[in-house]
Amino acid sequence: MTDRARRFPVGLTLATAISLAILIGLGSWQMQRLHWKEALLDRVAALQAAPATSGEAALERMAAGADLDFTRIRLMCPGLRSAPYLELYSVREGKAGSRLISACRVAGGRYQSILVDRGFVRDDVSARPRVNVSDLAPVEVVGVLRVPEPGNRFSPSNDASGNRWYVRDVAAMAQALKVDAPAPLFLMAETSSNPEWQALNPAPLPAEISNRHLEYALTWFGLAAALVGVYAAMLWRKWKS
Repeated sequence: MTDRARRFPVGLTLATAISLAILIGLGSWQMQRLHWKEALLDRVAALQAAPATSGEAALERMAAGADLDFTRIRLMCPGLRSAPYLELYSVREGKAGSRLISACRVAGGRYQSILVDRGFVRDDVSARPRVNVSDLAPVEVVGVLRVPEPGNRFSPSNDASGNRWYVRDVAAMAQALKVDAPAPLFLMAETSSNPEWQALNPAPLPAEISNRHLEYALTWFGLAAALVGVYAAMLWRKWKS
């Protein structure tokens, strides 16, 4: 065995190979995320231009297992204008406030209700819509169905007794609003249930969804290329010495 063979850095080569595999794996994962995000953005863009479909039909499809996230629907909700509501903490355009969550009762089918996010009210607005459970005047809502985002370990606990909510918990919110068999998705209203009260701002589809996965992928692949370069330079120095 030659001196050059004895000096071959086995440990360094093994460490480099493992690090290279990790970096390439992370870059490949970001490319997969890029394709997923592009498909999501295409779907959102199509839905932004699509007319609203029947809410009753959408609920039937939902019960059959269809993926209806981001689907725009039109639904008639009795008494939504003066329905009881929960207050979900939120921040919109840098302002803290609450989103008003009410239940829309639906007739027939597997689901008997769906939770409606009526919109955002800033914290500096103390007024709230009048609640009158005997008012069953129908309110037509056009909105987007959204899968509720789960909380994380940093999310505060919901306080049903104090009507302070931090996580979209469909089952707990439906129980607090005294409705049965809620649909698993939220209806994010794009039209106002209280047009006479301008403080309530319905939530539209997100105007922008961050998509930096290509940037992240190039970063990981760049680090992999730099690692190969450093490894090759070290081998060259050892070879020349």
